[in-house]
Amino acid sequence: MALSYVGVGAKAAERALKIDTRAVAHKGFGKLWDSLDRFTTRKWATGAILVATLLGIGGFAVSLHLKIGDLDSGAPELRADSRYNRDNAYITQHYALSSDLFAVMIKTPAEGCLNYRTLILADRLAWELQQYPGVQATASLVNAVRQITAGSYEGNPKLNSIQRNQNVLNYAAQQASVNSPELFNTDCSLMPVIAYLKDHKAETLDAVVAIADKFAKENSTEDRRFLLAAGTAGIEAATNIVVREANRTMLLYVYAAVTLFCLITFRSWRATLVALLPLVLTSILCEALMVVMGIGVKVATLPVIALGVGIGVDYALYLLSVQLQYQRQGLSLTQAYRRAVSFTGRVVGLVGITLAAGWCAGAGRRSSSRRTWASC
Repeated sequence: MALSYVGVGAKAAERALKIDTRAVAHKGFGKLWDSLDRFTTRKWATGAILVATLLGIGGFAVSLHLKIGDLDSGAPELRADSRYNRDNAYITQHYALSSDLFAVMIKTPAEGCLNYRTLILADRLAWELQQYPGVQATASLVNAVRQITAGSYEGNPKLNSIQRNQNVLNYAAQQASVNSPELFNTDCSLMPVIAYLKDHKAETLDAVVAIADKFAKENSTEDRRFLLAAGTAGIEAATNIVVREANRTMLLYVYAAVTLFCLITFRSWRATLVALLPLVLTSILCEALMVVMGIGVKVATLPVIALGVGIGVDYALYLLSVQLQYQRQGLSLTQAYRRAVSFTGRVVGLVGITLAAGWCAGAGRRSSSRRTWASC
């Protein structure tokens, strides 16, 4: 629209004609087009297909190890030596507490969290969570009840336990509501069992979720339900579950839409396959690269895979539309491909390089430079 008003200068038009002339004369970039023309012959095309097939098989085997969630402690979006990551690592290493909290909520009727059976199950859940090496410590109303009960009897270690006497439990809870009100709600119908995790890596969250989910299924009743999960790590674990379910669904919808519009655009299933197969290979290699570079699938990285498909089919439309037009005019496959690459191929190269350089420059300032630039 802007060019329709301002037009193109005479020098720019002359320069474009000279570039086209050099391309036709096989000078400069024309030599590059000649090398690409070889892939329109059966020998080179067969070799390219075999290489692509091997890359696809190898990439698929590697992509099976793709993790959902973060693969590093701290904030992976920041550099490893950032102030936040250094402070977080120091606190985690020197204290039995961390910022990664995983909380299992126990839902009961009013005053039900003081039930002896409920406290016993909460204690057993905390014990099972503590057996996993990724859990530093646990905290719940059970800890407060034990300490207050023992303190009420002159610190007798024999009474540092959960008593069956309901009056003793009620008194302990009354004292706990003053000192630690976050351990249960006002009507004592909801209490958390909090696990302090060493990190929020994908394998850590998966293991903790598996332990808590198994315990919840085995011990939940109408009177008490174990609900997953709260806390920073609990929310991230829930997010990872949603991302895992959405990952394949997203790709299915994206490829279905791309296939539909390619069929509408080209009116040819062969041209649709030509546009789609490189995109499928790109998606597989993208996931394999994420495994090699230690990048997990999360909310921040999930759209990148779909973005690659969207941009890739855009480039395919640039090339195939022009190539098919020349072929319909009676040109051979080699001639049509050469003209399409020399015409829209320059635009595809310019846009692709500009997009990649802009992304790398922006991301390199925010995240780990070595990983970011290697992925670029």
